[in-house]
Amino acid sequence: MVTLTIDGRTVTVPEGTTILEAAQTLRITIPTLCYLKDINEIAACRICVVEVEGTGRLLPSCNNEVLEGMVIHTNSPRVRQARRTNLRLILSQHDSNCTTCIRNGNCALQKLSGYLNIHYQPYDVQPERSRV
Repeated sequence: MVTLTIDGRTVTVPEGTTILEAAQTLRITIPTLCYLKDINEIAACRICVVEVEGTGRLLPSCNNEVLEGMVIHTNSPRVRQARRTNLRLILSQHDSNCTTCIRNGNCALQKLSGYLNIHYQPYDVQPERSRV
């Protein structure tokens, strides 16, 4: 068993548990976009990043296992800013015809944009074009 602290709350979880799973046991929501348990845990989108005391960088919570004594912050200003930047970069490669999209109203990107309070795009939108 591993004991750690997430957002000021102590939790004990089995070894091999990811930070994301440990947070879920405390009912702490960490947003994800690319994560599918046991299918796709590659941390490609970097939306689930968290701050771990003693490290100089943010870590994706979906594929990093907890360690004894970790102190994790899931909603610090640094984490929120990184998530916003990462989502804006993802959106810059996205076809932004959301109002005419069949998934409008049932879209993970829309929900996450609302959750992260993203109302404008500072980057030029240049969606990838499929090659024929």
